[in-house]
Formats: sequence, C-alpha cells, structure tokens
Amino acid sequence: MKKGFVSVFVLVFALFVSCSPKKEQKQEEAPVTISNDIERVEPPHWWVGFKNNKLQLLVKSPNIANSTPKISKTGISIKKVTKADSPNYLFIDVEISETAKAGLFNIDFTSEDGTTKTQTYELKNRVKKAEDYIGFSSADAVYLITPDRFANADTSNDINSSLLEKNIDRTDDYARHGGDIKGITTHLEYIDSLGFTAIWPSPLLTNNMPKQSYHGYAITDFYGVDPRFGTLDEYKQLAIKSKEKGIKLIMDQVANHCGLEHWWMKDLPFKDWVNYQEEFTNNKPVEISNHKRTSNQDIYASKADNKIMTHGWFGNHMPDLNQRNPFLATYIIQNSIWWIETLELGGIRQDTYPYPDKDFMANWAGTIMEEYPNFSIVGEEWSYNPLLIAYWQKNNPNKDGYESNLTSTMDFAMQKNIVDALNQEETWGTGFVKAYEGLANDFAYQSPKDIMVFLDNHDMDRVFTQLNENVENTKMAIAYSALLPRIPQFYYGTEILMQNTAKPGDHGLIRTDFPGGWASDSTNAFTGEGLTSNQKEMQLFMSTLLNFRKNSETIHKGKTIHFAPENGVYVLFRILNDNFVTIILNKNEEPYQLNLSRFNEIGLDGKKLTNIFTGEAVVWDNNLTLPKKGSYILTTKNVNKPN
Repeated sequence: MKKGFVSVFVLVFALFVSCSPKKEQKQEEAPVTISNDIERVEPPHWWVGFKNNKLQLLVKSPNIANSTPKISKTGISIKKVTKADSPNYLFIDVEISETAKAGLFNIDFTSEDGTTKTQTYELKNRVKKAEDYIGFSSADAVYLITPDRFANADTSNDINSSLLEKNIDRTDDYARHGGDIKGITTHLEYIDSLGFTAIWPSPLLTNNMPKQSYHGYAITDFYGVDPRFGTLDEYKQLAIKSKEKGIKLIMDQVANHCGLEHWWMKDLPFKDWVNYQEEFTNNKPVEISNHKRTSNQDIYASKADNKIMTHGWFGNHMPDLNQRNPFLATYIIQNSIWWIETLELGGIRQDTYPYPDKDFMANWAGTIMEEYPNFSIVGEEWSYNPLLIAYWQKNNPNKDGYESNLTSTMDFAMQKNIVDALNQEETWGTGFVKAYEGLANDFAYQSPKDIMVFLDNHDMDRVFTQLNENVENTKMAIAYSALLPRIPQFYYGTEILMQNTAKPGDHGLIRTDFPGGWASDSTNAFTGEGLTSNQKEMQLFMSTLLNFRKNSETIHKGKTIHFAPENGVYVLFRILNDNFVTIILNKNEEPYQLNLSRFNEIGLDGKKLTNIFTGEAVVWDNNLTLPKKGSYILTTKNVNKPN
C-alpha cells in the first residue's frame, strides 16, 4: 500500500469517527468523603429545582472570615462571598443551575496559612411540585394547639440536661408540663373525629430560655426542633400522619424576634443584626416596642412612634430582628422555605405580623407565594379595626400603595363582635346587632372567605370564660363562626368547655393541660371518661357541626345573606346553586314563633330542611317554632342523624 493512500485512508477514517453520533458521557464526580469541620452552616441542606436558583449560606466557625471557600460540583457555583463584622462568619452566595443534581458535595475553606477545613453539604430532590403545596382555605377548620399542654406521649424527653430550663412541674402554670409532638400525632384520630381538617401547633422549635420556654415564641434555633417536644423525624411523622388523615399542618413562625438565648446573640454577625444592638452589646437598656401598630398605616404618625413600634424589642427577653439587614432578611425567607419543603406544610401562621419591617414582610410573603402559588399564610394583626385587618391582605387598594402579598389575616374584630353580641342584652344598638354590623364590614375586605375567624386563642381568655360560662351562648358562638364566610379556628379544649375563669387574663391557665393527655389524669377527654354531661354534649355538638361543615361546599363557597336581628333572633343563610344552609341564633328562653315570610327573597318556600343536630325535618312555610334558646342549623341536603 502506497504511503499517500494510507494518509488519505487515515484522514477519511478520522472524519468518519468525528461525524458519527457520540454517546453522551456522564461526568463522573469523585466520591464525597463526609466531613464536618465547620461549626454551623445554614440552611443545613437545600434542594434543586426551585424557580429561584439562588442560595445564601450562613457559615459560622472560628475565624472563618480568613478562609476562601471553594465548591467543586457540576452546576453549583459561588457568586459572592461576604465577610461579616464578626470574624466568625461568612455569607456565601451560591447559584444552583438547572444542570445541578441532587447529592452530597464538599465545601473547602482554605485559610491564609494554607490549612483547609471541609464541610459536606447536600442538595436534595424536591418531593413534589410547588403547585401541589395546597394551603388552608374556607373549606378547612383549624385546631390550635399549645403542644406542651396537649398530651405527653413520650416522658423520656420531658427533661433535657443540655437546656436551661430543666424542670417539669404541672402545678406551675408557667413551667413546662411535658406535652410533645408524639402527643399530637397519637391523638390525630380524635382531632379528625371532631371534624378538623388542619392543625396549628404553636412553635415547636428550640426555646433554650431559662423560664417560660413552654410556649415556644422565643426561638433560639430556627432550624432545630426543641428536644423536649421531640425530634425532626417526629415532626415529619406528624406531618405525614396528618396528611394521611386529610389534615393540613400549619407551622407557627416568628420573623419579628428571637429568644435572648439564641446562639447568635453571643456573637452577632453584623453590627445591625438586631435592633438597638449597640445598647444591647454595651449592657444598656434597649427600647421596648410601644405596640402602636396603627403607625404602620397612620398618615399622621410620627417617625419616632413608628420606629419604636417596629424596631423596639417585643420584650426584654425577645430581641427584635433587623430585617433591613439583607443577610438576615434572606436568612428568614430561606428558613420559611426550608420548613415548607421539609414538612410539606399546608400553611404558615406568622406571629406579630405588623411588628417587623413591613417592606420585608411583603417581600417574605411574596417570595413564598411566588414559589408556592396555592399556599396560604395567615398573619396575626391584633386589631379590632377592620380597616387595619384589610390593610394586610393581598390586593387591598391601600392608598400608600403597599402590597402585602399575604393571603389571610386574623379576624380579631369579628371575635370581639361575636362575644359582645352574645353577652349583651338585646337593644337597638346592642346584642346580635354587633355581629350583624360586624359582618357588614366585609365590604372592606378583598377576600372575606380567606380571613381566619376565631373565638379565642392562646393569648386571650377562653371563650367559655368570655361568655360567662354560658353553654348555649358558647354553642351559638361556635355555630356562627363555623358558618361565616371565613376560615374558622378553634382552640384546643373548646370542645370540652375549658375555661380560665379563676384567673382571667392569666396566660398559664389559658394554656392549661388537656385532660387525658397525661397517663395520671383521672379525666380523659379523648375517651370521654370522667367528662361532665355538658362537656360530652359540647363534644358531640362540635363534632356534628364540623363534620357537616367539612362536607358542605355551600359553606365553603356559597354566598352569604343575613337579616338584621329582631326580637332576639338572628338569621343567616349560605347559598350555593340549589343548596341552602341556614343558621338561626335564638336568645329567647321560651318557645318562639319565627315568621318566615320575612325571608321570602331566599327562595326556601315549601322546601324541606333538616336540622343537622337532631335529624328532624321541617318544611319552610309561614312559621317556624324555636322551642328553646340556642342555635339551629338547617340544610336542604340530606344529613345523617348524629349518634
């Protein structure tokens, strides 16, 4: 073979090989050797597949600021490294591209002297699409729980020697009593039987405070479950078991403040991480919030009033976080997303909503809702003024242009109206008219059905106490709340008439132990053992009502029409297509004949309705006899008579 021919053959062969389709070669990455040289990296892990591909890591370790971080993993790149004011922090801005795969990888930190520390980090695959995170709605009824006081299913975690508050004392209303996450999980069947479709436990994160740590609102580790409540795995199990029963898990979060014993208070990253930080670090008194929440909207408010409201500490033991610091702002937002993904949450309740920087809160809620378009967030606005409640709900046409992005607010105004309506004598301006006129304020709300109504909570007297321990009035309050165009929330124990009458306003007694949650309890509300007849009757009343509500699209979606109260009777209708639900609230002690002609516009004439509590059928005609004081709920749909 001639030399020239060989050269041509080689050239043609080379061209043939280069033009042939190649099998895609997977990039093989070296196996990761697990290493944990760094004191703390937060978030502890993250996920691939977010709309926002940015991640900011808080890194804390002695003199870490003198190190240069490096990541060697396909699809992950460091975009920026920021040194904090403390030499013990670095903030690393990372970009996670679409090519990034879930798995472990190492972050190497090389110091100026050439030594290297390594921290293993993990990206995970998301368990479901963002659109599949469905928040709470008017189809739900929410059960609020103070976990320390609900049920103690695991006595082995009652005391943790590594934490500051080490005692359990059920005789002390302000000490820890031992309730835990397993206590809630164990009794999901009971919660489900009552007809609840969502649970809201007060915060379960670590509260390493020396006293009164039971309530959970002075968080000292935003990524740690308090070991006296249980473990992260147990928290996940609560979420899983709840989901199996069709119960959504709402997480109580706190963006405004932390606990004084939070780990970063010993070594704050920046000079402006908390408000009034200079005073704090120099052992001088700090400003406490004036709690003038109206300064957020008041067009005449002084800058001084507004600053003290938003910058002042919630209490001496609760440092006020400075959300204007961009690193802290990102930290809080990422923390919320981390918990949504970790627990597959069905919603967030945000504590003390008007207290943080309101522009940050709009960004916080907006970022979450951008990622999870079907999610729900309810903010606590403790105000009896509907204008203030409306201000915080998304799409409200605020004159200052503020857009909160918040799906839901808490209806303190209606709470007060309901209690006043039932406690007051019936006159032209008192009694049921308070509830009637209160509901008329719904014209101010962009979406009334997305507002959360309640009768009491962990910060106010039990509704049975507020209503002077009147059983029928309490039933009417519960029934009315459940039928409003709202998301109803009830506090644990309402179903057994729990009260704090001996000490009105006493938070420790308000958050009292649920009977049967401890093995030594002589009364067990979960089984009914030892309950009074009134308590059993109330349990049945709520179970009948909420289970009916659970399956009633008319209540979830129907329009609302109510008629001005007359002669101690207040009537409200929920209507969807040809289905009707009617609630009649009656204060008359003696039998009363209700003239039905007044309600002709509703279109119920001649229709048969069923009383959901008794199973009794009535025909809507001329008059309806109300045999005694109380609530009557009638529906055109067939219902099973309660047991």
